[in-house]
Amino acid sequence: MSNIGQNFVTLDTPFLWVDVAQLEKNIMLAAAHFAKGGKQWRPHFKGIKTPAIAHKLIAAGAIGLTCAKLSEAELLVASGITDILVANQVVGEQKIMRLAQLQHSADVKVAVDDPSNVLQLGALARAAGVEIGVVVDVNTGMNRTGVQPGEAVVQLSGLVDDTAGLRYLGVMAWEGHTLGHADEAVKRAAIEEAIGKLVDSAEMCRAAGLTVSIVSGGGSGTMTVTPFLNGVTEIQAGGVIFSDVLYQSWGVITTPCLFVRTLVTSRSAPDRIVTDAGYKALPAFHQAPRPQGIEGVTGYSASAEHGVITLDSPNTTYKVGDTVDVMVGYTDATLYLHDQLIGVRDGIIESIWDISARGKIT
Repeated sequence: MSNIGQNFVTLDTPFLWVDVAQLEKNIMLAAAHFAKGGKQWRPHFKGIKTPAIAHKLIAAGAIGLTCAKLSEAELLVASGITDILVANQVVGEQKIMRLAQLQHSADVKVAVDDPSNVLQLGALARAAGVEIGVVVDVNTGMNRTGVQPGEAVVQLSGLVDDTAGLRYLGVMAWEGHTLGHADEAVKRAAIEEAIGKLVDSAEMCRAAGLTVSIVSGGGSGTMTVTPFLNGVTEIQAGGVIFSDVLYQSWGVITTPCLFVRTLVTSRSAPDRIVTDAGYKALPAFHQAPRPQGIEGVTGYSASAEHGVITLDSPNTTYKVGDTVDVMVGYTDATLYLHDQLIGVRDGIIESIWDISARGKIT
């Protein structure tokens, strides 16, 4: 029996749900924000993992999607999305052949930071009779992947451009290292410095005779700054559409809409509420989730099967068997744990979306 159209209080707990009306408002607000900065929007799919929502993003004006994994791209292509950037290195013959096969159905671009990877990408693309679009990954301070800004970017870009089977498109970076700055002025300066390295590298490539059509970067945590910096062509922010506790701390402009409904299973102490959503359903290790409607919360912790809400004083309002909605602490660490996302509008179940990219780790 379908739950569509039923009041969502009938569902068993814990379950992940989204306020669809607010989600749609967030999507439109983000799209307008990036357009105001004159940037295209290529939202990251790694924390969304739901093709139905990807299509909402495209309908709102996104030019395509960003993925962390090739398997996510495969799922999106199967769902009808045709413009994708895998903002990661695709390495090894098995994965590269999968990437090559996708070119028959869609434009799936990839990031590189190593010459040997570039040469293998080109050789296998030629063997498959396709051409693969490539951007060079630039390390602007994140110190994870990417070549150093400047001449190293020009050299690797030139190699891509000279390699048959590949189509050089430009550069990308993620200025995520700037998010640790609490002071907004310091954070802004760090973002401007990082993006400056990316844009300067792109200009050096152009000066060397290369055509740079993509300068990709930006995330939800830098969305108030990066879209308004010159030289960037597209923004990868995706988690902003859900606006979880962590993104709220980074100053996103959207409203929270993603929650886990939990059940109170124990009131073993008057200053403690225990629920049925442990870290298998609602992790707290990246960012503590935020219980809704409960005053005096001083802490939230999770063990495997229990969520523990600590209060500053005794509270007898919540009883065993009551439900508590908890705002997701960090979407990327939560959504993929669930099989389905329940779409709710005005208290009624409107959609039940399969989180199809759950487990897409290759």
